[in-house]
Amino acid sequence: MTSLGADVPLERDDFSSNRHPALQKGHPLSKPTSSEYVRGSLYGLAAVSMWAAWVVAVRYGIKTSLKPWDLTAIRFGVAGLILLPYLLKKGLAVDRLGGLGLAAIMLGGGAPMVLLSYGGLLFAPAAHAASLYTALIPLYVAILAAIVLGEAFTVAKRIGLVLIVTGVLGIIWGAGGTIGSLQNIGHAMFISAGMLWACYTVAMRKARLEGLHAAAIAAVGSLAYLPLYGVMSGASLFNAPWQDVALQAFVHGFLVAVISLLLYGRAISLLGASSGSAFAALAPAITAILAIPILGEWPATSDWIAMLLISSGVYIASGGLLPARFALLRESS
Repeated sequence: MTSLGADVPLERDDFSSNRHPALQKGHPLSKPTSSEYVRGSLYGLAAVSMWAAWVVAVRYGIKTSLKPWDLTAIRFGVAGLILLPYLLKKGLAVDRLGGLGLAAIMLGGGAPMVLLSYGGLLFAPAAHAASLYTALIPLYVAILAAIVLGEAFTVAKRIGLVLIVTGVLGIIWGAGGTIGSLQNIGHAMFISAGMLWACYTVAMRKARLEGLHAAAIAAVGSLAYLPLYGVMSGASLFNAPWQDVALQAFVHGFLVAVISLLLYGRAISLLGASSGSAFAALAPAITAILAIPILGEWPATSDWIAMLLISSGVYIASGGLLPARFALLRESS
């Protein structure tokens, strides 16, 4: 059986209508098996663990010698060169993505999204980035996937998203989020980045594009950012300690921009756009846990409660197994 991630040509409107068999109730691609759920969950957990690492790494980089635009250049300079041979072999897949889909991949997975998410950290703390950007990705994707792909917005998914949003608001409140301050600039940037990422996710799912293929299009397309960065920043990057540059190149250019997107694509192909993206909501919890040994920061009691709500919401929204008496929630819309 051909997997969803395989490069199989589709008609342009295959996923634009509920007539497509993959969207029909009972079709094997509309509901993952237990084995597929486990595999998709492992892919999603691995990907989001790497995303949590970037939040910590960006915070470290900004506190030392690097700026958001430096980190963006490092990310796509490394990832673009690594993935260039692969993209030359596979092509841009314009016949499957269309012009709008190609733009969604390049903008949502490329330099514009990264500049927004990294730049927001100049105005708001890392906890807000993990909450308003990464953790709310399931909400952004669920809404867009329901409109574009016709993915069912089931009762179980609604319950899961409510738990996620409640937990996210708890983390922001605990981190001192305020209205009418410079923090709100960062908040707007995080939300904008999340919406761009939702467009990337839905475009990849609609075209049934492999995760590595989508990552290659975004990374190589973002090489166009480097000349602009060179004109604006000159040689400032070369003044940074090589250890800092090497660390960020490994985390952002390899782990996040290549490996995590490959794993994320696998999760999306197995679980669907909205269910697969639900694991992104675990980012605040994983970030908080990583911050204990790396940054020496212990979460407050309210943070632990919020993380429990988010984790429960992810499990339900992603299609986790439920007791028999609640199983009908997954089938309800």
